[in-house]
Amino acid sequence: MRRIIELPIHLVEIEDGGYHLFVEALVNAKPVFLLVDTGASKTVFDAVKVKKLLDIDSEEFQFELSPHKSTGLGTNDMESHLVVFETFALGDICLTDFQSVVLPMEHVNIAYSMLNHREIDGVLGSDILAKFKAVIYYGSRKLKLYQTIR
Repeated sequence: MRRIIELPIHLVEIEDGGYHLFVEALVNAKPVFLLVDTGASKTVFDAVKVKKLLDIDSEEFQFELSPHKSTGLGTNDMESHLVVFETFALGDICLTDFQSVVLPMEHVNIAYSMLNHREIDGVLGSDILAKFKAVIYYGSRKLKLYQTIR
């Protein structure tokens, strides 16, 4: 049996005829704003924003270093770090002990600010999109996720 979860997408024009898609989610019951990126292999979160989500005040706090280098976001050789969230919820889908990647995304948010757009907390990547067989409906501005229930 499968259940269909529909999430509203925010379709934002970035330039003439160019758009970015965003969804809202919850991390540890706190709202986050995510760029939907079908080309991103993993869901990633901004290092500064994650510290706020986890209520970490210390500048010296370090995330666990990932054994893998990250590609994309302007580089092919970026150190990445790991974080485990108690919960990550997309609509009615709630994942527990969700491991994600942490990267510095300040340059992305600076670019969005320069375009007078809302900053993002992270990127919803293909790890989630493929797992839940996501379908983007531009006309109705919906992201549909299909969850198999056993």
